[in-house]
Amino acid sequence: MRDNCTDYRDIFLHDRPMMDARAPVEFHKGAFPGVINLPLMNDVERQKVGTCYKQHGQEAAIELGHQLVSGRSKDERIEAWARFARANPEGYLYCFRGGLRSQIVQQWLKSEAGIDYPRVVGGYKAMRNYLLHITEQAVEECDFVLVGGMTGTGKTEVISQLGNSLDLEAHANHRGSSFGKRASGQPAQIDFENALAIDLLKRQATGQRQFVLEDEARLIGRCSLPLSLHQAMQNYPLVWLEDSLENRIERILQAYVVELCAEFVAVQGAEEGFPAFAARLRESLANITRRLGGERYQRLAAIMEQALHEQQNDGVVDSHRGWIEALLVEYYDPMYVFQRESKSGRIEFAGEQQAVVEYLRSRSER
Repeated sequence: MRDNCTDYRDIFLHDRPMMDARAPVEFHKGAFPGVINLPLMNDVERQKVGTCYKQHGQEAAIELGHQLVSGRSKDERIEAWARFARANPEGYLYCFRGGLRSQIVQQWLKSEAGIDYPRVVGGYKAMRNYLLHITEQAVEECDFVLVGGMTGTGKTEVISQLGNSLDLEAHANHRGSSFGKRASGQPAQIDFENALAIDLLKRQATGQRQFVLEDEARLIGRCSLPLSLHQAMQNYPLVWLEDSLENRIERILQAYVVELCAEFVAVQGAEEGFPAFAARLRESLANITRRLGGERYQRLAAIMEQALHEQQNDGVVDSHRGWIEALLVEYYDPMYVFQRESKSGRIEFAGEQQAVVEYLRSRSER
């Protein structure tokens, strides 16, 4: 049998296949990219064993676990583990701390299926702590520069053109603004943090030491940036992206109306997709009612409603420009003007998209 593994760096750098023997409720709170959940115990069984452990100790809990996972349920789980092991001979199994549960899975695989399969020593907890350390280390040791700018200037487009960028919004599956929810939803907070750390690890392994990030708030939708990174971002140098109001309106129209509608249709189908998209737009506007003020919200909501009616009936999206322009000019732009002034001491370059891309590329070569 291959040795049990303590080389977490190798696991994440090479995307080693792993099966997670924790209960589903643990898995859904946070896991690692590509991992398969093949639990030793389901949620109900785990709860019963945990209660038994607290009341009667480890020996009684182990005995109860063997009673609960026996017969057909045990055979089915062993078969699932065996299929995974045969399909992924270079993989590993793990539980929360790399202890009893993963050891039992190992033992049963060996005794019942004749398969020696290694586990991750320290389990999920050790790997999670390793990834948290990777992020902390990157914040301390690497060079970061931010791309800022008014809403709709195309900051994400700049990020996508750079080989040394780190796309925080892609990891969060969210566009970052009040209207930024995607049709497919966001990852769990721990999943977001783990994927971000693995991205940093892989890039540093290639020798990358400079990262370009979009200037983000602490929250990207419901995903919160690691505290150390967010705090450091308040002092990173800033490149300010500029573009005309007309271009910004068109870019927002494309991303938040045309593309978002297409996302909902792709996920939910033609019949349910458009109503879900329309509900999402209405919800996004309603979420900032307090900041807009009642009169302004009512005015923009009426424009949006007419635009949605035309889009649904005629496939025309032109009227959406009305609420988009008003939202930019009356709401977002004043906030960003204030932000730019407050961050002016950190701005080392400002320009339109191509100039910013060229500057950031040249900056990475210094």
